[in-house]
Amino acid sequence: MSNSWVLPDEVLRDAPAYTPRPGELADLELLLIGAYAPLPGFMTRADLVSVSRRSRLADGSPWPVPVTLQVPTALAQGLDPRDEARRTLVLTDGEGAPVAALDVADAWQVRDGVAGVGGTVRRLGDGGHGPFQRLRRTPEEVRPLLPSGRVLGVIADRPLHRPQLAQIAHAVRTLGAHLLVMIPVGEDGLSGLPPEALVRSVFAARDRMPPATLVAVPLSRRRDEISDALLRARVSAAYGVTHLLSTGEMLSGAGLRVLVPRELAYDNRDGQWRWREDIPPRNRRLALTQPEIDDLLDRGFPLPEWHTPPAVAKELARARPPRRHRGLVVFLTGLSGSGKSTIARGLADVLREQGDRSITLLDGDVVRRELSAGLGFSKADRDLNVRRIGWVAAEIARHHGVGICCPIAPYAQARATAREMALAAGAGFVLVHVATPLEVCEQRDRKGLYARARAGLLTGMTGIDDPYEEPTDADLVVDTSDMTIDEAVEAVLHHLNETGWVEPRLQSI
Repeated sequence: MSNSWVLPDEVLRDAPAYTPRPGELADLELLLIGAYAPLPGFMTRADLVSVSRRSRLADGSPWPVPVTLQVPTALAQGLDPRDEARRTLVLTDGEGAPVAALDVADAWQVRDGVAGVGGTVRRLGDGGHGPFQRLRRTPEEVRPLLPSGRVLGVIADRPLHRPQLAQIAHAVRTLGAHLLVMIPVGEDGLSGLPPEALVRSVFAARDRMPPATLVAVPLSRRRDEISDALLRARVSAAYGVTHLLSTGEMLSGAGLRVLVPRELAYDNRDGQWRWREDIPPRNRRLALTQPEIDDLLDRGFPLPEWHTPPAVAKELARARPPRRHRGLVVFLTGLSGSGKSTIARGLADVLREQGDRSITLLDGDVVRRELSAGLGFSKADRDLNVRRIGWVAAEIARHHGVGICCPIAPYAQARATAREMALAAGAGFVLVHVATPLEVCEQRDRKGLYARARAGLLTGMTGIDDPYEEPTDADLVVDTSDMTIDEAVEAVLHHLNETGWVEPRLQSI
């Protein structure tokens, strides 16, 4: 690429490295390919103040919203914009490979432990990694491919079903425009699909579109919908779009006209999609909602052809197989002595007898010995232990296995991280709170831990001198003080059957 750059060996060797968060990595890639022009890098304080006051960068160039990079304060303290030898920060991808160099022009404190850094970015190496590289074209490469005149842009952040395809076709005919479909690949799509599955599903609808140019763009969504819409309009304009078709809440920006399509419905008189109000109520069938689509896929039912082209339906079924065929993490949490390990072993035995999927039991004590040896019982070490368990379980589930975990996992944020990792792997996550009361757990005290903690011989004991944050998001709660272990295992299995994660089986004689 034109902004590829090779740092001197001594600078690359000595410069600190940092892996930005996923949204920041997406911004970095957009900066490097020129989709954020005229912005040359992450903003400095002067840029941020100018943008907030007059929607312009410090040099006067129009720009709508902040694009920033935050790093740990300890890292920023080692950078000095005035010292050429100490102002380079190497930015790496999630695997630690260098992606770009940030020439730090400004550094400032944002909050406790977090600093902002700004400056120009330049690519390191060729940047050619990840699926569908042939579609990851820069604006400079795409614009010459577009015909002169109007260009209708569509940001396909979800699969294109028949109603969306009808809206696109109508807008193209109305404008007499060429169609440019931009597929966001900076993160999972709105429908929960990984980027590569979203690309495949959009390509599966290509024969239902007007003549079109398709490109993969490293866009990710921001929490602020207004900022998100303004940046998407800016990126679309960089690719040569003159009109943008809204697929949700979309604001105008970067000189683009944004088209907000009317709602379509299926007319069962002739099988066509028309404006909703033009169809008599008795002949009108509304488009499926995303939860309805997800429910059909989760239960293994085909998407109806009146709503979804067969090729698109096939790709979605591949990407989101029925729950009974998908990977799953069952995460049991509770106090020591609550019975979670015994329930986990019983559940693993039942599922192994069924033989539908590979089953891996990640028992807390075994993990402590094999995976997390050397970790203590501080909050940081406990969180790291749970994170390791969550990562391993998510990888098991990514490959369609079932990972059963049973750590104490006393902190809500660590449990939430484990859930996020499983969902990011395309798997399910079922949180089971084994809510056996503390007094019952103390009476059992098979390992003698509570007695030692009460005697002051052991510190950091969950439930005694260290807190247990009871889950508010548990999918199932069981209490072994008023049920047997077999009943608890049956309760978990019943929940998995009812929610479709495990196929019900008749008891063998």
